Amino acid sequence: MKTFILLLIFMSSLFAEAKVYLGTYYALYNESFNEVDASSSSDLVALKIGYGDIKAYAVEFSLEYAQNKAKIFSSTPASDSDGNKFGFNISLLKAFDFTYVYPYVKAGFGTGYLNIQRSLQDSLTYGSFQGTLGTYIPINDIFDAEVAYEIRHSSYQSVNQIVTKPSYSSVSNIVYFGLNFRY
Repeated sequence: MKTFILLLIFMSSLFAEAKVYLGTYYALYNESFNEVDASSSSDLVALKIGYGDIKAYAVEFSLEYAQNKAKIFSSTPASDSDGNKFGFNISLLKAFDFTYVYPYVKAGFGTGYLNIQRSLQDSLTYGSFQGTLGTYIPINDIFDAEVAYEIRHSSYQSVNQIVTKPSYSSVSNIVYFGLNFRY
């Protein structure tokens, strides 16, 4: 019982000083594949929640959605592009305190899935590692704008082609613009 009470006191003190923020961003997403001569460009939107200080350290969790415009994995004639792509990322962030902006460095990993149209598969899962350089630009005490460049390496699940199961990996360049709400 004492341990439970101490845990509650610790958790309440942690959340009393919490600097939680919610954010959203819009990104231009360009993905180049290593094993095949293919690339994909699409728009990406994300929602994120973070815990930390705009001037120091933070941890972020984000949910991403992209609608692919290229046909790389799908093989059915009826499909003109791959389907929707969903992802979940976890990142650690270190920000630096300058006069009117807060530049940051962020590193993390993620996972997700991509809807495809093949006779033997309807989705592919992937894992990724990413590194980001960006900056927060405070608008007031509650809102800040965000501009960033991210490079991401993704590895996709093997594609089932009956005889072979080739695996694909890609490098993505992502530029995004966001808005955060801090409380």
